[in-house]
Amino acid sequence: MRLGKVRHESKYLAIKYFYNEKHWSIVWMCRQLEISRAAYYKWIQRDIPEQEQENEKLAGLIREYDQRFGHILGYRRMADWINYFNHTNYKRKRVHRIMKKLNVHALIRQKKKKYRVGKPETIAENILQRDFYATAPNQKWTTDVTEFKVPGEKKKLYLSVILDLYDRYPVAFVISRRNDNTLVFRTFDKAIASNPSAKPIFHSDRGFQYTSRAFQNRLKEQEMEQSMSRVGHCIDNGPTEGFWGIIKTEMYQMYRITNEASLRSAIKDYIQFYSEKRPQGRYGCKTPFEVRTEALQATRPQDYPIPENKRIQKYKEKWCA
Repeated sequence: MRLGKVRHESKYLAIKYFYNEKHWSIVWMCRQLEISRAAYYKWIQRDIPEQEQENEKLAGLIREYDQRFGHILGYRRMADWINYFNHTNYKRKRVHRIMKKLNVHALIRQKKKKYRVGKPETIAENILQRDFYATAPNQKWTTDVTEFKVPGEKKKLYLSVILDLYDRYPVAFVISRRNDNTLVFRTFDKAIASNPSAKPIFHSDRGFQYTSRAFQNRLKEQEMEQSMSRVGHCIDNGPTEGFWGIIKTEMYQMYRITNEASLRSAIKDYIQFYSEKRPQGRYGCKTPFEVRTEALQATRPQDYPIPENKRIQKYKEKWCA
């Protein structure tokens, strides 16, 4: 497949294909397509420009990365990842143009939203106030529980995760067949075991595990300040909701999942992939693990401001004036 901009190129490609595969007459095809034989032979014998050779090389990398990562890469991350792993400097527009030529695109699954109605023992104010920016590790943690259906069975697995908002690193995660207090407590205990001196703002939704007095007592023992999303405002816990969207979009493309064992393995492997092998544009194409390691070793952690969302800004200008 040629990626340059040559006049009548599609006609030349058609003639070449049908001559090689069907042995059709070149003279007859040129006459039918209203092009000269001299032009066709000149195209066949031409030297391929350097830029077009580079496009062919880039197309090969795009096909390779699309297959390797299970069709999870859009053009932005495709460009970032190719540049990161190959030490190149391809522009996103160039990658986008070639991906369209190759009909390569990310496969995205729409997420169904479900809400659990419960009667909380106690609730906390939304201290976080959608301020998802942190200047160092262990300043702000967010958490939630999501479910996965086991293929071919009437079973579910539940995943509890705690994310650090500085580097989006999964501080701890636990998989269980039951969505109960034990699941959340085990996740919290793992997070504290790996970060014993951490005293972050701890943000969650109003799930029954987080509103229980037993869990709130654990937070007080660790001297953590609790924050909770408002009812019906899932965007108050946007980073964790975003993480669920990422894992449920990409994991099923990257791994073969047929039963409970393969689902458990896929969840564990994907979280390791996300943490240690998945570069993120906001962090200069570094992984969450790299960002966290550098920050914990630095006297003054590097600043990673959250890029402004232009669509939200336009919405505010229009409706919040």
